[in-house]
Amino acid sequence: MNRTDRLYAVVEELRAVAPRPRSARWLAERFEVSTRTVERDISALQQSGIPIWAEPGRTGGYCLDRSHTLPPVNVTPEEAVAMALALRRLDGTPFRQAAGSALRKLVAVMRPEEVATAQALAERIHLVGATPPATMPRLPAGALPVGRVLRIAYADRFGAGTLRDIEPLGYVGRSDQWYLVAWCRLRDSVRVFRTDRITTVIPTRETAPARELTDADLDIPAGRAERLTLA
Repeated sequence: MNRTDRLYAVVEELRAVAPRPRSARWLAERFEVSTRTVERDISALQQSGIPIWAEPGRTGGYCLDRSHTLPPVNVTPEEAVAMALALRRLDGTPFRQAAGSALRKLVAVMRPEEVATAQALAERIHLVGATPPATMPRLPAGALPVGRVLRIAYADRFGAGTLRDIEPLGYVGRSDQWYLVAWCRLRDSVRVFRTDRITTVIPTRETAPARELTDADLDIPAGRAERLTLA
């Protein structure tokens, strides 16, 4: 374990037992270092502003101020998917590994059922090419409005507009454009909509029936598209 990871782990250990103390000897055995190393780590954390103090006595040790401990991290499935998608733009940079590690730590504190929901949503995002587009028009029903019927105004490439009720199924991201894949009730089939041509979106109260998005629906040559993952 490198020093940065150990400093983080020491804080988490003290936070978990706050306001009870942990001795330098206990921490040294826990992280397989010397007590002198623990003391240097604690000093570095204190200098960075972490509210740790020493409690004297036979049962004393280092304590973290409970009033400064963080509440549990609540990450929604949509937030986890959004972070996984953002990480794709870091591919090939020195920060990709660290960012991936941060996401895995957040996923680790999510409830199992939320992780399953997040993974199911991530698998509805298909990426063509190494880097997805940076921007996309925001849909009022949420980033991944699967399960909701939406009423959209859509303009074709000639500018002619239609009003449609759709059942969103997923997204396709290319290097230059995002597409919303949905069951179109006007055409009674799966259709792909350029998101920059969706002029208005009105969420309805109707729940969309369960539909699976298949590779055939995407009409993308085999091997060209990659499903998003939380890893």
